[in-house]
Amino acid sequence: MTTYIILVQWTDQGMRRVKDSPSRLDRAKTALTEMGGQFKSFYMTFGEYDLVAVYEAPDDAVAARFSLMLGMLGDVRTRTLKAFPEQAYREIINSLG
Repeated sequence: MTTYIILVQWTDQGMRRVKDSPSRLDRAKTALTEMGGQFKSFYMTFGEYDLVAVYEAPDDAVAARFSLMLGMLGDVRTRTLKAFPEQAYREIINSLG
């Protein structure tokens, strides 16, 4: 499975309904599981982003579908980063010659 980091900002709509955020997270977790992925960790954060999560998905298409699904609901805006584990990082750097 591939690892992704998702950076989340609440929209104005999401802030008005922030008390519903935990139930939205539960639905997002269920949706990702149904797509074959899973959350590894989740954080509420201070600063530019309101929430940060690390999750795994079978491929980039599933990660894209998951991000689009979240955005369509109107409560959050997301940025998704594809993450390379340390071993892959070392292999990439070593391949530079």
